[in-house]
Amino acid sequence: MTQIRLTELKLDLSAVPVDYRRAADAPAETVADRAPIAHPVQALTQLVCERLAITPDAIATLQVFKRSFDARKAEIRAVYIVDIALNDDALAAHVLATFDKHPHVSVTPDTAWMPPTVRAPIDESDRPVVIGFGPCGLFTALALAQMGLRPIVYERGQPVRQRTKDTWGLWRKSTLNPESNVQFGEGGAGLFSDGKLYSQIKDPRHLGRKVMQEFVAAGAPPEILYMAHPHIGTFKLVKVVEHMRETITRLGGHIHFGHRVDDLLLAPVDDDTATIGTGHQRVCGLRVTNLQTEQQISHPATRVVVALGHSARDTFAMLFNRGVDMQAKPLSVGVRIEHPQGVIDAARWGRHAGNLLLGAADYKLVHHAQNGRSVYSFCMCPGGTVVAATSEPGHVVTNGMSQYSRNERNANAGIVVGIDANDAPQSVDAWQAAFGTELGGTFAAQAADMRAMGATHPLAAIVLQRALEKQAFVAGGENYHAPGQLVGDFLNKRPSTALGTVTPSYQPGVRLGELSDVLPAFAVDAIREALPAFGRQIKGFDMADAVMTGIETRTSSPLRIRRDAALQSTNTLGLFPGGEGAGYAGGILSAGVDGIKVAEAVAASFN
Repeated sequence: MTQIRLTELKLDLSAVPVDYRRAADAPAETVADRAPIAHPVQALTQLVCERLAITPDAIATLQVFKRSFDARKAEIRAVYIVDIALNDDALAAHVLATFDKHPHVSVTPDTAWMPPTVRAPIDESDRPVVIGFGPCGLFTALALAQMGLRPIVYERGQPVRQRTKDTWGLWRKSTLNPESNVQFGEGGAGLFSDGKLYSQIKDPRHLGRKVMQEFVAAGAPPEILYMAHPHIGTFKLVKVVEHMRETITRLGGHIHFGHRVDDLLLAPVDDDTATIGTGHQRVCGLRVTNLQTEQQISHPATRVVVALGHSARDTFAMLFNRGVDMQAKPLSVGVRIEHPQGVIDAARWGRHAGNLLLGAADYKLVHHAQNGRSVYSFCMCPGGTVVAATSEPGHVVTNGMSQYSRNERNANAGIVVGIDANDAPQSVDAWQAAFGTELGGTFAAQAADMRAMGATHPLAAIVLQRALEKQAFVAGGENYHAPGQLVGDFLNKRPSTALGTVTPSYQPGVRLGELSDVLPAFAVDAIREALPAFGRQIKGFDMADAVMTGIETRTSSPLRIRRDAALQSTNTLGLFPGGEGAGYAGGILSAGVDGIKVAEAVAASFN
């Protein structure tokens, strides 16, 4: 039966039913918590009939595909996308022909996932290996398992529940586990975030829909399938990730936690595969360390998926030393800013602030500064907290997180400035501080040679990241407290000595001072210019008591591991880079989509 999609169906908020289910963040969940949320079906049916000039009895089914809110005017309206099926196929054909050129009426696209068929039998030696079990690695492994390829996963961090304990160790006791923390472990960095599941990627095959459906099948709230800005929250993600892991293992996959990949074993390309180019190499295995026993394992492998997070800096260095083709890419650095959530709600929702349908308001801001830098909001977390996100001893990094209910006191977001690798320090001392005396000296010499040729060292941005994070550690008191400053003091170029009406949420704690001591001068100038501009867009954004906490450096990967049309490394046969760490995603949804694409590419390589 042909389905018809209608977009831009608008209703007043008063016409939309409010769901009063408990917004519990605890893992425990009742049947009522997963009951379908009521939609204004009668009102939507009337809008459909008016647009298509049909009667209600012609409609067989009506399903809500997406719901969003239009807050551009004082009267906020709910905006729906719906899919309908008609009782009469001839009528459906007539409607589609009549509205052939209409921008808001079309055939509902087929969003079903159609994996490639794997023609070759897969024996033990052919099993693909996935490095990393964040969103990309998780969906790569899941898709491989669903195609019968029984993947083997190596993850340096711990399973999600132990990893949560390790992470709380930093937040509550200032004790960092470098191998299991906000960045490393089951679920990846996205686990300790807002659990945001929206992206601006082009997705013609609707793989994002598969990501959402797999999350719901594993226990995520069903409403993520239709919310315009869906999110899950950390507590709920814990259970979801565990269920997805169980699915992978049930389908024949094996997941090894506490195993760090320390080296890539390579061999020359055989003559019969020389069509990929001269001077290329191929993967023949991995050297893996069991972090509990410190035993080293050599694992033969011909297909390896590199699904690293953006913080696997030691692995980046290893891959570079093994000659894997990579390049530096732009990223951003800055601070986390916190306001009372009520201030943001009032500015965004006006008189509708507090409406249960709307919930905690978010925002998205950008400013192009006079010094040529772009300043923008990043990873906005309504009703959330600022969290310690370092993965390296002696460094301070911030990030944001919200639970499913988004009912904490403050709103927070990164306010970050675009940079590129050319902003990194170029001295030998800086490289050695970032990578150690011997390795840093080698990299510094390579960087100097590359600069002479007009090129940039792929690892250069890591030098800047580590330098800024170390400065933040010192400014915070060398105990994983973060340096902080009130917006009013920052704008008036004076250190902060006392908090105002906003209490920072960062744990272990905040040490007030002057953030210009830990940020590059160009970033300080650009943010000082941007904050009043943002205040003109969102009333109260530049309020004097708002708190900024430093430093935000892990906005994205500092490099891209280059790949070809078959999603293999451009110079290393059998190596499949994917996800955020490899430079091909920016968040949970896009990383999951890329993971599915990489899994399909691995499957296609067997054919």
